[in-house]
Parts: sequence; structure tokens; C-alpha cells
Amino acid sequence: MAEQKIDVKGETCPVPLVEARKALRKAAPGDIVEIEGTHPASKKEIPMAVEALGLELVDIQEKNGIWTIKIRK
Repeated sequence: MAEQKIDVKGETCPVPLVEARKALRKAAPGDIVEIEGTHPASKKEIPMAVEALGLELVDIQEKNGIWTIKIRK
């Protein structure tokens, strides 16, 4: 099982979601993709996309305006 980290801090829509989808496409089943960003709308959009794709949302945290979303493929 691999863990992939994507840094999209400072990026606005749709970049964080596009980068998350790219990483998830490359990931093997069971891999964890961790996305770090600052754009508030993406913090809501990415979990909705995860649900739509039928993937597992492992964790969402926010600290000092930076959110981290972990997804298991």
C-alpha cells in the first residue's frame, strides 16, 4: 500500500479537484491519497467527488487555514 501526497495550497478551483482525480486514477486499489490545500470550496468539493466515485474518505482535518483530506482508493 502506497501513500501519495498532493500539495495544492494556494490553488483555486478546479485545480485541487483535478489534481486529486489524477492522483486517484494512478493509485492502486487500497492506496491512500492525501491532498493538502487552502481553497475552501475544494474542501467541500473533493469529499463530494470521493463519494460520487465510490471511494473511501479516510480523514479530513483543518489547521491554520490548511486542510488535509485523505482518500483510500
